[in-house]
Amino acid sequence: MLLCVNSIADKEDMATVNVTKKEVTRDLDHCDIPYYVSEFVEREVGNDYDSLRKLGSLIDKLSENKKQLEEQVLTVSSEVPKRIQKALKNAEDSKKSLNRLLEEEALLSDAIDSHLLKAEPWMEELGVLISQVEEIERHLSYLKWISRIEELSDNIQQYLMTNNVPEAASTLAFMAELDIKLQESSCSHLLAFVRSTVKFWHKILKDKLSSDFEEVLTQLRWPFVGPPQSQAFGLAAPANAPDIYNNLETLFCQLLKLQTSDELLTKPKQLPEKYSLPPSPPIILPIQIMLNPLQKRFKYHFTGNKPTNVLNKPEWYLTQVLMWIGNHSKFLDDKIQPILDKAGSSVNAGLEFSRALVMLILEKLAADIPFLLYDDALFCHLVDEVLQFERELYSVHGYLSTLPSCMHILSEESCFQRWLTVEKKFALQKMDSMLSSEAAWISQYKDITDVDEMKVPDCAETFMTLLLVITDRYKNLPTASRKLQFLGLQKELVDDFRIRLTQVMKEESRASLGFRYCAILNAVNYIATVLADWADNVFFLQLQQAELEVCAESSTVSQLQLGQLASMESSVFDEMINLLERLKQDMLSRQVHHVFKEVTDAAKLYKKERWLSLPSQAEQAVMSLSSTACPMLLTLRDRLLQLEQQLCHSLFKIFWQMLAEKVDTFIYQEIIMANHFNEGGAAQLQFDMSRNLFPLFSHYCKRPENYFKHIKEACIILNLNVGSALLLKDVLQSASENEASLKPNQPSATAALNELGVYKLAQRDVEILLNLRAIWPNTGK
Repeated sequence: MLLCVNSIADKEDMATVNVTKKEVTRDLDHCDIPYYVSEFVEREVGNDYDSLRKLGSLIDKLSENKKQLEEQVLTVSSEVPKRIQKALKNAEDSKKSLNRLLEEEALLSDAIDSHLLKAEPWMEELGVLISQVEEIERHLSYLKWISRIEELSDNIQQYLMTNNVPEAASTLAFMAELDIKLQESSCSHLLAFVRSTVKFWHKILKDKLSSDFEEVLTQLRWPFVGPPQSQAFGLAAPANAPDIYNNLETLFCQLLKLQTSDELLTKPKQLPEKYSLPPSPPIILPIQIMLNPLQKRFKYHFTGNKPTNVLNKPEWYLTQVLMWIGNHSKFLDDKIQPILDKAGSSVNAGLEFSRALVMLILEKLAADIPFLLYDDALFCHLVDEVLQFERELYSVHGYLSTLPSCMHILSEESCFQRWLTVEKKFALQKMDSMLSSEAAWISQYKDITDVDEMKVPDCAETFMTLLLVITDRYKNLPTASRKLQFLGLQKELVDDFRIRLTQVMKEESRASLGFRYCAILNAVNYIATVLADWADNVFFLQLQQAELEVCAESSTVSQLQLGQLASMESSVFDEMINLLERLKQDMLSRQVHHVFKEVTDAAKLYKKERWLSLPSQAEQAVMSLSSTACPMLLTLRDRLLQLEQQLCHSLFKIFWQMLAEKVDTFIYQEIIMANHFNEGGAAQLQFDMSRNLFPLFSHYCKRPENYFKHIKEACIILNLNVGSALLLKDVLQSASENEASLKPNQPSATAALNELGVYKLAQRDVEILLNLRAIWPNTGK
């Protein structure tokens, strides 16, 4: 009690102290010394009166701090004026230096102006003298160039007088290089002098070497008008053959040296820019000379009013050129190519020879096409012959796609548009004839089982062959834009053919199980399959990339479509394939619906079977098929056999799986769920299904019951023995109650059903099936 009184007294004293203590507030705008003092006292002393004993040491400590602060203030107050004085002195010195420099700058500027004024007359005189010197130097350089050219010209003359043709040719080549270097000069007279000198000696040397070269070629019986085995000389080896071939090599090399000057003086004949020919160097001079007799023959026979120059026979000049290339290829490879390799030239003799002859063809085509552009028969014949020529030129003679070719002529705008028009016209005519043919819907390989897996009707196979031929015709076009236009034509043809198939299908829709209807379905499936295969072809993948670039530039498609094209998720034929797949699914659905309707009509008696009064299995000697199920199962069997013969394997697989799903749902909903079953009825149902319905599909898969899961699992539930059925019913009821009361860790209904082999049916469906069992023992519940 006494302790409590003392405690209360202490608290009252503390309260008195707190009350008498004056609270000090802080002035935030000024250095508030009272506030800091108050804070210091509060921190050091606080409410502990015993700490007042430390006041002596605290006062000493504060005095020491005060003394140190006073010393620091005195030190700073004495140093700051010295620093300021030093800075001011430096500023004064800098100002004096700046003024001195400004005075010196002014004096120097006046001196320079005075000097320039005095030197101005001298500069004008020196400028005149320098201009004269520069002019004299230009004249001297001009004279040196003239002297150099005249020296080279004299050297060539001396070489020719001594019959040193190789040195004369080398000197002319050097002179031609000087001509090229002078092309940037503005001295027009000098350029004309050099060019005229080069031209003068080039003509002399070219005439002399050409004459000698032609004489050697004549000795070789050039050109060869027959195949290599019939050539009189060429590759044969008479007694003087080594001398002839030595002369051939010497003259060939000397003519090669004239190539630079020849390119300077001779402008190659070029076709108009509208043909967009790729740039290519001029034909080398010796090959030009070798080609002269062949060019003369070509122009003689295939220009003017000659009987061999007719518009309806392009194959004549195309074949002639191919024969010339073939006849001379061995000689060029064996005799000319080694000379080029030895001379360090990168030219391929065979390609150079072929390129020159192809240019003759291009000139001929460019001249002839305007006259037959609007005659469909002649134009189409020309295109066919040109494509055949190109095919042989590339495959047999190794012509390069980077060189000018006939496809560049056919790619010219007016010619190309006409080609597209004619191609489409003849393709449509072909489609008309193939669909109107008596054998249009019959497979060519119907009697060959191994080949006729797709059961493709003749019209579909002919159509895809037509598309393949079109692809082969345009795949060598030089630009991707032209190829894409042809791809667009192919898509149009596919869509047109699809529409025609749809029209014929609608005419046959009343007989959806008929032969023609199935043939149309096979055709649709075949075309979609082939297009999907083509989509992975390198050629069409390249076109897809080109189409992506065009679409990205034109912004005609969505970002999603661009992304699909770029990621190769889609293909150039996707739109066509999707339309064909939709038609295929529609036709299959019609067939499934037709057969399913027949099955349901045949199952009317089976639906009315007295499942409640059938005898149990023990009461029957042998289980047999329900008589009312026979019409349904016979209908199924007949239609499956019929469509297996008429549809290809992949289509028939889709068909029977769709049909099985519908039959499974029908029997489950219309027969099982609509009736009650005694023990005998459940056993009969299971026998009908497992021993008769399921085996109908066993020919098409190993486990047909997996496609009738509703029926299979319903039969399991209906045929459970009484004890298992009661136990299952209790488990399902308990599971429902537990789910309602949210009791965990109770037996799972799903686990119980899975243990019985029931995976498809829901718990509620199983409860309904258990209630369809007619006889239950009296359990006293």
